[in-house]
Amino acid sequence: MRIVRGLESYRPDARPSAVALGAFDGIHLGHRAILGTAVAQARLHGLGALACTFDPHPLEVLQPERAPVPITTLEERFELIAETGIDTTVVVAFTRAFAAVEPEDFVRRVLVGTLKAQDIVVGFNHRFGRGARGDAVLLERLGGELGFRAHVVAPMTVDGVPVSSSEIRSALQRGDLPKAARLLGRPYSILGEVVRGAGRGRTLGFPTANVRTARPLLLPPGVYACQVDVDGEHYQAVINVGVRPTFGETELAVEAHLLDFSGDIYGRRIRLTFLRRLRGERKFPDVEALRNQIALDVLATRRGS
Repeated sequence: MRIVRGLESYRPDARPSAVALGAFDGIHLGHRAILGTAVAQARLHGLGALACTFDPHPLEVLQPERAPVPITTLEERFELIAETGIDTTVVVAFTRAFAAVEPEDFVRRVLVGTLKAQDIVVGFNHRFGRGARGDAVLLERLGGELGFRAHVVAPMTVDGVPVSSSEIRSALQRGDLPKAARLLGRPYSILGEVVRGAGRGRTLGFPTANVRTARPLLLPPGVYACQVDVDGEHYQAVINVGVRPTFGETELAVEAHLLDFSGDIYGRRIRLTFLRRLRGERKFPDVEALRNQIALDVLATRRGS
């Protein structure tokens, strides 16, 4: 997949396109339906399949106090968008000046003019342009005037719950990983870099990799059964997210104990995939009690229970 950062970098000789438009934080099942519709229309009409997204998230610029913690980084979004079959992703720099563009001008100049859209696909609740005045109804009207086909993807539900980024964040913040995975269409994961820690895990008999994540975790403190990917290899892992109260610490840390792994991975980038929450974080009376509990956590992870 080709990545274009900024409308000014988009090739003027690019072929006409089918454009999926949205912030796409998380690339959940609803987003995949939007992106998939653009891909289907592109293949049907011989067009380029294009995703048009924004960075930073519009709320970070317009209402930073309400800006959500991202489910995915921009780089993770690229990887997930590519899986849908999209040929090119264009990242529009979202600024206050851009937010002031009238929705009709955005469609006319950006989507149809610059991106040469012949099909435009949005979710049922997508808003765009000055004052968020642009919506599906306006897009369908402009399609008739400007000669493109407008496609509005209906809301999607899973287990009777609407699929949305806010619903996924809520599930993650409760530690409900199975529900978040059903809405995302995949388990929740995050990239991180292994950094040096205090080395206590090794003295406990359970060496851990201290992970500095690429974005804040949306999960509550606790112990999780996970999968860790290192250079294409998959390992079961027990991950502690918390402040290590048994040792009187207060700084949030992410520590991963990889099962059946030996080696030095300091400085390496790894992927943490969270499968289920084993228990909450708690303070133990002594190190031996903590060691015994970690052994039980490892057993539960191996058994998948």
